Amino acid sequence: MIWKDFPGGTGAMNKALRAGEIDVAVILTEGVIKDISAENETKIVQTYIGSPLIWGIHVAGGSKFQSVEELKNTKAAISRKGSGSHLMAYINAQNHHWNTEKDLNFEIVKDLDGAVKALSEDEAQYFMWEHFTTKPLVDKRIFRRLADCPTPWPCFVIAARNHSITAEPDRLKKMLEVLNKKTKSFKELPNIAKKLADNYDQELEDIEKWLEITSWSQEQLSENEVEEIQDKLMELKLISKKQDYSELIHNL
Repeated sequence: MIWKDFPGGTGAMNKALRAGEIDVAVILTEGVIKDISAENETKIVQTYIGSPLIWGIHVAGGSKFQSVEELKNTKAAISRKGSGSHLMAYINAQNHHWNTEKDLNFEIVKDLDGAVKALSEDEAQYFMWEHFTTKPLVDKRIFRRLADCPTPWPCFVIAARNHSITAEPDRLKKMLEVLNKKTKSFKELPNIAKKLADNYDQELEDIEKWLEITSWSQEQLSENEVEEIQDKLMELKLISKKQDYSELIHNL
């Protein structure tokens, strides 16, 4: 198995799945459901992270904005259309009772580095990205976090291309077996917090907090969870119709 990082996030992974550049992705739940609804030939084979993802709402370090409410009608930096940062901007807008058709504007920035540039040059005024990934930028006062916005559902799933599910089901099953065995005991690995802090240039106390609130899953998304996510995407007009559970989910 070959691992590939995608700094461009969910949108970039969906594009790679569509193109056959990758067979499997650990990907944001709502992002891949939205893309499957737009005819990405992919299915979810398992939940990966069962806890919500905590999205920080960030402005530039020297920004005049002091509250999320003040960001109404300003421009959100997003990695690309259909990405997690794009979808969560809608969730945040709805949480604050904004008009999602009139009060949201976007600047595509590709990745975290692009967001730093966009906010520092006032090309966009805020950026939503995972709380702990962006914590070093907050500590350096490049970003300032105004608030957090957790996903209302399990945040990461494992999705596989339909071709791979059909052609190589045994290899996918083996991959999940190995992965699930490791995630069940991940928090008990010796010195895991320090290793993660060193590898990802994070403060030890931040990693310890992240480990405390993060839970891995070895289960499949339930029908109720899929229904809730699709209801929200429909409400936000990000999908035009709901899919049957079997069109989104495959149990190996």
